[in-house]
Amino acid sequence: MPANSSNKAIIYPSGTTVNRPTAVNNGFIYFNTTIGALQIYQNGDWYVLTNINAPGSPTNVTATNQGTGRGFNNGQASVAFTSATETFGFPATYTITPSPSTSPSTFTGTSSPIVVTGLASSTQYTYTATATNNTGTSSASSASTGVTATTVPQAPTIGTATGGNAQASVTFTAGGTGGSSITGYTITSSPGNITATGSSSPITVTGLTNGTSYTFTATATNTNGTSIASSASNSITPSSGVTFDMLVVAGGGATGGYCAGGGGAGGLLGHTSQLLTGSTTYTVTVGGGAAAFAVNGGNSNITGGSLSLSQAIGGGRSSSGGGDPTYGPTTGGSGGGGATAGGSSNGSNGTSGQGNAGGSITSGSYPGNYPSAGGGGAGAAGSNISYQDFVGGTGGIGSSAYSSWGLATSTGDNRSGTVYYAGGGGGFTSNNQSGGTGTRGTGGFGGGGFGSVGNASGATVTNGTNGTANTGGGAGGGGSTSNTSVGWSGGSGIVIMRTLGTYTAGSTTGSPTRTVSGGYTYYVWTSTGSITV
Repeated sequence: MPANSSNKAIIYPSGTTVNRPTAVNNGFIYFNTTIGALQIYQNGDWYVLTNINAPGSPTNVTATNQGTGRGFNNGQASVAFTSATETFGFPATYTITPSPSTSPSTFTGTSSPIVVTGLASSTQYTYTATATNNTGTSSASSASTGVTATTVPQAPTIGTATGGNAQASVTFTAGGTGGSSITGYTITSSPGNITATGSSSPITVTGLTNGTSYTFTATATNTNGTSIASSASNSITPSSGVTFDMLVVAGGGATGGYCAGGGGAGGLLGHTSQLLTGSTTYTVTVGGGAAAFAVNGGNSNITGGSLSLSQAIGGGRSSSGGGDPTYGPTTGGSGGGGATAGGSSNGSNGTSGQGNAGGSITSGSYPGNYPSAGGGGAGAAGSNISYQDFVGGTGGIGSSAYSSWGLATSTGDNRSGTVYYAGGGGGFTSNNQSGGTGTRGTGGFGGGGFGSVGNASGATVTNGTNGTANTGGGAGGGGSTSNTSVGWSGGSGIVIMRTLGTYTAGSTTGSPTRTVSGGYTYYVWTSTGSITV
């Protein structure tokens, strides 16, 4: 009640609107209990007395975060305050307004504290309060100190599950922290609810049963609690290992220089039913083709775990000729072909079980011609020639044993509908020597290069060719014009692994090509890399 200067309460007449007096003078004040407000009579009408009756603003507004167990982006705060001074004893309703704005934008209650919900995780909020009763609404209080809303974390985004031996590796991408540091992530299997924890992706789950299909979910935990589970991963079936067939082809040999024979093909090895242990990384080495005038092609192999395989040996370099004996033939997966006129007349040997010898010069008297023999291939030796021949030796044919692997369109040398690997290079011949017309040697099926046609007197030279890339083919025989040495490079090797059914490796490097064809999954490497089973 209002007080007079003597500190005595002023008592106004009161009653309902119906009972409000009618015969009164201007300035007469009446408390209308129907509307809960003071009214003043003036010039024949009643007016509500405002402003003087509004409650005072709340004070000491303080917010406290309530993060425990709250869902991500559903934060909560408790906002306390000191109640406003009420007027005429009317109870007040209090309104809290967060900043930044929320939905709903305000929260009400009849006493302190008032709980605010729906707050965004990791976001700082301040709060103001107002009081409202029948006499009006107060002005807003001073803002509270900023408080960050925290919740449980956001669910991680599941990645890829990869099976191993009685285990699986599961990747995921972390979500929002919920405003509080993550204390760990948990991967859970289905079936079995087998769990594993870690601080980052990937996490390995052990204790799985080989032969059982599993999917996995991920959760994140902080001091407020644990997130909801992610969606399920892809399905995997752990295994003690995976059985592969393997084709390993080394790089082809180069030609040795002037009038050189054909280069030897890279060694070729086939391995069937090789069990690779689960959760093990195997290194795949792919040999490069030898550069012109170099020695041998690079070796190829698969190594790791308990796997024990012979190494495929790079193809041998051919012999040079024409008075340039600097480069002699070398033994390799297959041997390089021999050359005449100052060079060796014999080809070099291949490696047992991987390739064949290069061709040799067999007989006849030297008429001034410069023919050379073909390089050895995985399927046959390079052809021999005589001194009188005006045709370079044919490179040894490659192996067609893997033509049925169904990858003719992407690997190997596909001729006559059959896929070959590791063919020898064709030999060199000269043109129009002693009245003859020279014909260069044909490269062996399987990527062998074609030989050159040359003429020491300066006639046009037909260039030889390099061994075909990714076949292990040997280089074509070298040629010359104006007695300048010319050489050619061997073709690079290849490694192919296949396993029955549809299979996805745990991880690979070296960018292999994965193909599913004919009931098998193939991994094809044309450069060095690795595979984790």
